[in-house]
Amino acid sequence: MNVYKNPTCFSRWSVRDQMEEALGIRPIEAYIDRDLMLVLPDVASVRNLKPNLNKIKELEGLIVAVTAHADQEDFDCISRVFAPKLGIPEDPVTGSTHCMITPYWCHRLRKQELICFQASERSGILSTKLCGDRVKVAGQAVLFSKGTILED
Repeated sequence: MNVYKNPTCFSRWSVRDQMEEALGIRPIEAYIDRDLMLVLPDVASVRNLKPNLNKIKELEGLIVAVTAHADQEDFDCISRVFAPKLGIPEDPVTGSTHCMITPYWCHRLRKQELICFQASERSGILSTKLCGDRVKVAGQAVLFSKGTILED
C-alpha cells in the first residue's frame, strides 16, 4: 500500500490564544488552507465542544473544522465543522473539510483510506480515500433541494 507522505499540502499554522478562546480548549495543532483545521487532544474534546461562534468568525479560514483520533475501532477520526461566516453554525456532514482531514489522518495513521465520523447533532459517516493529490469522499447523502436548469 502506498502511504500518503505529505500532510503539508496545506500550511501548518501556529496555535494561538484566539483559537482557544473560540473553542474553550487549546488545540494541539492547527493547519490552514481555505479552511482552518484544528486538531484536538481526544474524542471527548470534539464531542463536548461548545464553541463561541462569534469568536470562530474572527479566526482565519472560511470554515473551522476540529478533529481528533477516534477512540472506537469502527472509525479512524472524528470531526465537527463550524461555518458561521457562511451563516451555518454547525454543518451536519461536510465533504470539503475532509479534503484536509483525510491527508492529515492518513499520514498520522499510515493509511490510504479512512472511515470518518462527523459528530454533529445529525452526524454522519464518510469513507475517504487518498488518490494522488485528490481525496475521494463517499457516504450517505440527504437531498435538500431539487431544481431544473432551463436553456434559453
